[in-house]
Amino acid sequence: MRAMLIANPKATSTSRRARDLLVRAVSGDLELDLVETTHRGHATELASRAVVEDHDVVIAVGGDGTVNEAVNGLLVKGPSPDVPALAVLPCGSANVFARAVGLPNDPVDATRAVLEALRAGRHRTVGLGSASHAGGEKRYFTFNAGVGFDAEVVREVERRRLRGARADPSLYVRTAVRHFFAGTDRRRPALTLEVPGRPPISGLFLTLISNTSPWTFLGPLPVNPSPRANFRGGLDAFGMRSMEVAPVLGALAGFLTARSRPVRGRGVLNVHDTAEITVRADRPMAFQLDGDYLGEQEAITFRSVPGAVRIVI
Repeated sequence: MRAMLIANPKATSTSRRARDLLVRAVSGDLELDLVETTHRGHATELASRAVVEDHDVVIAVGGDGTVNEAVNGLLVKGPSPDVPALAVLPCGSANVFARAVGLPNDPVDATRAVLEALRAGRHRTVGLGSASHAGGEKRYFTFNAGVGFDAEVVREVERRRLRGARADPSLYVRTAVRHFFAGTDRRRPALTLEVPGRPPISGLFLTLISNTSPWTFLGPLPVNPSPRANFRGGLDAFGMRSMEVAPVLGALAGFLTARSRPVRGRGVLNVHDTAEITVRADRPMAFQLDGDYLGEQEAITFRSVPGAVRIVI
């Protein structure tokens, strides 16, 4: 079996330990190519090369951004039974996708689980989402996308990280609170959500598109705007019609306690298990996929992609 291991050279000591543990453990079982990323988007380039070179497995060592890039490289020509399987060693700050497929959050424990699955030849096929907009290439996402306030927070977090801030849950919370009160437009909703066969729904300040649940984590706490979303179904959507303090706090409380029923209320919108969702904006709005800020757009179409990729688990 031939595998490509894609790792971030800025890895922490823990993730390097996990990577080295896997390399030592599989050296007798796999023909392993170890490559390190050097720039944004490099994991996509490397994973697409793994497809061309007929690797059996791509192992992504990193956070959700690395996983997203690897997925987009594997699916550069679309889903196919010939696409290499994907193994994930979670080494980021949230590791939403890895935790959603059932991997331990600790990199060393996850490495042991992945190693066992590799040796047993186990994998699980999961559905993904895709996003398309005018003038841009289709991008796949593994667990969520967002337009509006949450994407603005992702943008601000990325700016702070470039200035040296450490990416952890507290950074996201502090940034979200600051941006809510002093950054975002809380008076003029810009978004309209469209689902084929249904009337459009306008007057939204943000939309969260989920491919699975939870949407993210605050440390050990799952955040669930759409708790019924799962890899076997279509896409779910959550939207906010109000950015007043009371409705937002109510929604956040629901996110942290929801387990099987979505957050309810006059100020919220829920869509469950749909194949396609289009979000339109009356002015350019921030857009993110899997926690990666992708600029401002005025119209984005999200589609469910069933059985898109095989996950070693």
